[in-house]
Amino acid sequence: MPLQKTFHKKDNTVTVTFTLSSEGSKDAEKVWLAGDFNSWSSSDTPMKKQSDGSFSVKLTLEAGKEYQFRYLLDGKRWENDWAADKYLPAPFSYTDNSVVDLTSKK
Repeated sequence: MPLQKTFHKKDNTVTVTFTLSSEGSKDAEKVWLAGDFNSWSSSDTPMKKQSDGSFSVKLTLEAGKEYQFRYLLDGKRWENDWAADKYLPAPFSYTDNSVVDLTSKK
């Protein structure tokens, strides 16, 4: 499922719903969202497990920026969002990070 975005002109923010599908979560018990917006914290942004086995969380972020992020499953395994707007090489590993683009309404 693509990232859901709601732009708010009044305060120049965007509410983003991040969703990791049940297929992507691979039967994880807990999932956290880590990225530029929370200093890559592995515990600050827990995601809520949905009845269909997916995980989701809503964040309000500043518009006009791009943010890199990944999902941390059960505190052990990192996963990308395969419906992200794009991907960029991660600076400390041989992987890519997912990117949410809030520079325009896509």
